[in-house]
Amino acid sequence: MSDAYEENEGFDGTVGNGGDAAAPGPGEPETLGKPDEPDVVGGSADPGSPEAPDGPGPLGGAKPAPRIPLPRASVEVGEEPLPSPGRTVPLALEHPVLKSLLGAWALAACSPEESAAVDEHLGECGACADEALRLREAVVLLQRPESLDLDPALRTRVLEGCLERRPPRIPVPEWAAPYDAETARLDALLQDFGDSEWHAPVRLRWFEADGTASRRTTVAGVIAHLLTVDGLVAVALGLADPLGEITAPTPAPASRTEAYWRASHYPPTRAVRGPWREQSHGIVRTASFTGSRSGRMPVSYGDFELPLHDAMLDRAFECWVHAEDIAEAVDYPYEPPAPRHLNRMIDLAARLLPDVLAARRLAGLSPGGTRRHLVAAGEPGRSLRLEIEGSGGGEWLIPLDSPGAVGSADHEVAHVALDGVEFCRLAAGHVSPAEAAAGQVGDREAIRDVLFAAASLSRM
Repeated sequence: MSDAYEENEGFDGTVGNGGDAAAPGPGEPETLGKPDEPDVVGGSADPGSPEAPDGPGPLGGAKPAPRIPLPRASVEVGEEPLPSPGRTVPLALEHPVLKSLLGAWALAACSPEESAAVDEHLGECGACADEALRLREAVVLLQRPESLDLDPALRTRVLEGCLERRPPRIPVPEWAAPYDAETARLDALLQDFGDSEWHAPVRLRWFEADGTASRRTTVAGVIAHLLTVDGLVAVALGLADPLGEITAPTPAPASRTEAYWRASHYPPTRAVRGPWREQSHGIVRTASFTGSRSGRMPVSYGDFELPLHDAMLDRAFECWVHAEDIAEAVDYPYEPPAPRHLNRMIDLAARLLPDVLAARRLAGLSPGGTRRHLVAAGEPGRSLRLEIEGSGGGEWLIPLDSPGAVGSADHEVAHVALDGVEFCRLAAGHVSPAEAAAGQVGDREAIRDVLFAAASLSRM
């Protein structure tokens, strides 16, 4: 008797199968529950509990009413398993309806039930499957590819945000900001280059004697070129000349670069990045310490001079142009400068055009001498309106007859409209005057002179 009692006794002291914790019989599903949880019959709680609904239930008790669930805890903070998603039941749709849904299906605009119905149909209908494939390929072509690289202007925006909150003790002068930004962007481009990229061939292009000129080098050779020409600004600021003991025939940029290349026992390698980077930082730092008063300090380019604030803009412009040359050589996208910096570069080119026009006339390269009218310095004369559209745009009145004349709307004889980046590539010698996409109105000879003068601003 006692043996039978012990054999049938449950874990909680109940006898036989009357206890809640009785083991399941053969073929019966095992019920997993918490020991302290009350039993629920028909979805209702025990009478008297706070969760017990009112009204008659299916067993004569309270009728189940819509129950408001308690707030759910996050899965991450408990030990409960993740809920398994339920299977979407496809809709029963006719072939014409399913065919009409293919466009929305390709754009992922169908409901889950519709998508399931289309997916099921595509496994049975070859014609619809071919059409769905064509639509999916069309959608891929319409999508704009997203670059995984950081936005080149990210550094500038971050610095601006930081400086707005806490101005630096020694701020970078406004005229040095484009050079600071462009050297930083080029340095970021070079950061992850391997040996193959550093030795990738690059063709430097410029405009000379009304014709195109070029010079083959490598990515490392381009950085060596920037190092030697930026050295003109460094020397003007009292910094060391990157040429060191190397003697160039003339202080012109091309002469300095050729002397540096010839003096190297081996072609330039990635090692040139360090000196160029250190020099650019030194130029910005020294310009910041000397303040805005140093902006008028002359910088000699051999056959001409520029004040320091214009020389820094010139170096920023060339840094961007050669960065595009490098990016093209390694098949990498590269964005134009920030609009306010691009506007300053265009303004420098516009201010240099009257002197270039006069130099071309002296060299016999400008056929427009017959229409020239001598104008006293400071007086208005014949002018061309240069309209730059797009990023960094604006309008400039270019005096045509004398560098000392003043541009005047009353004496306007021609009007040229160009995109900002297109004008800069013309000034860099990357686009010929004949190929420059320009809107032209007025004196054709004056327009030709200005376009060729803009191209003549370029150099190696």
